[in-house]
Amino acid sequence: MSDASPTESRLPSRAKRSFLQTLELDTRLLGMIGAFVLVCLVFNLLTDGRFLTARNIFNLSIQTVSVAIMATGMVFIIVTRHIDLAVGALLATCSAAMAMTQTAILPQVFGLELGHPAIPWIAMLVGLVTGTVIGAFQGYLVGYLMIPAFIVTLGGLLVWRNVAWYMTNGQTIGPLDPTFMTLGGINGTLGATLSWIVGLVAVVAACWALWSGRKNKIAHDAPVKPVWAELTVMGVVSVAILGFVAILNSYEVPTARLRRLFEARGEVMPEGYTEVYGIPYSVLLLIAVAVAMTVIAKKTRFGRYIFATGGNPDAAELSGINTRMLTVKVFALMGALCAISAIVASARLTNHSNDIGTLDELRVIAAAVIGGTALAGGIGTIYGAILGALIMQSLQSGMAMVGVDAPLQNIVVGTVLVAAVLIDILYRKRMGAKS
Repeated sequence: MSDASPTESRLPSRAKRSFLQTLELDTRLLGMIGAFVLVCLVFNLLTDGRFLTARNIFNLSIQTVSVAIMATGMVFIIVTRHIDLAVGALLATCSAAMAMTQTAILPQVFGLELGHPAIPWIAMLVGLVTGTVIGAFQGYLVGYLMIPAFIVTLGGLLVWRNVAWYMTNGQTIGPLDPTFMTLGGINGTLGATLSWIVGLVAVVAACWALWSGRKNKIAHDAPVKPVWAELTVMGVVSVAILGFVAILNSYEVPTARLRRLFEARGEVMPEGYTEVYGIPYSVLLLIAVAVAMTVIAKKTRFGRYIFATGGNPDAAELSGINTRMLTVKVFALMGALCAISAIVASARLTNHSNDIGTLDELRVIAAAVIGGTALAGGIGTIYGAILGALIMQSLQSGMAMVGVDAPLQNIVVGTVLVAAVLIDILYRKRMGAKS
């Protein structure tokens, strides 16, 4: 029998594989996006269309920022085969330090009252220094004293949570500086015009990055996608960015809130006046962190050392990488990101509370793992961690809107985490079998 028929029967599947390979689409990323879309559609159905409203998408975006920022740092931690269970407690300590700086230290010691232009920046600097120093200290214990990261950060979870409690005497500290609170979300947004400008700049930057990457491959004689495939990817990215901006710009500021703002300025709101929120400052901060962490991961020696160490620590050390100092740097970076998340979290709440950051270690680790970071080390992506954080927040927000009790929400989140790890193991086995 001729083998023509079997060959022809394989043509359709080969064509499909060729199309995906031509576009160079990450099938795992596509699966995560599909899971996110499915979650949104299910909750939108269960909430009678309230989940996918502009208001809820706006709230979802600002609720995701704090965990997503820390998840980008957790990628580096897990890639180097460590774990950090203290991120939520460290966030609380940084938040307490910044709150006390604004409401007690600066007013009482230096005579700077809330509203002074220097207060928010000094407070943020204090928070960044606090987080970086504590992170570096934990990294020193792991890297140089060889104490397992699990034990160091488990101890840190207990220590720093209660350090924050003693710093504030167990009290809620607030209100915070008005400028500081603009980084929390709803109190600081770009408005419609600036949001469109930022969106267009982001589209140009994304397209430029894709095209420059193509030119770089050509310069090094590496295979590249056809021009039509490159343009297709650019088009999809552009539509996604501008669509997100359009959704946020469709959320109008409530009339009652606008009226209070006009009254606070001693003015009368014009009849029929409307205003939209646009992109929150906190979302811009997350985008900046994501871009910076992606550049570190892909374009710097530090990033290459992180993934090399995670892939094979012994080989990395034998090749001359100072893996001990690298550990200190990775944990210090994680501490700095905890401080940035503390800024966003406390600004969104407009105060520091004792329970701030509680269970964030679960959410951050889950976001990184759901996003494709391998617990065995060596593999992980920044955009995957952010998407994982968005999926986690969507699950929690959707369950809250449906009326699911908090204990059951945690059960679902824990189940999803275990399922994500199982899917990741099966996916890597399948890819390994194919290769």
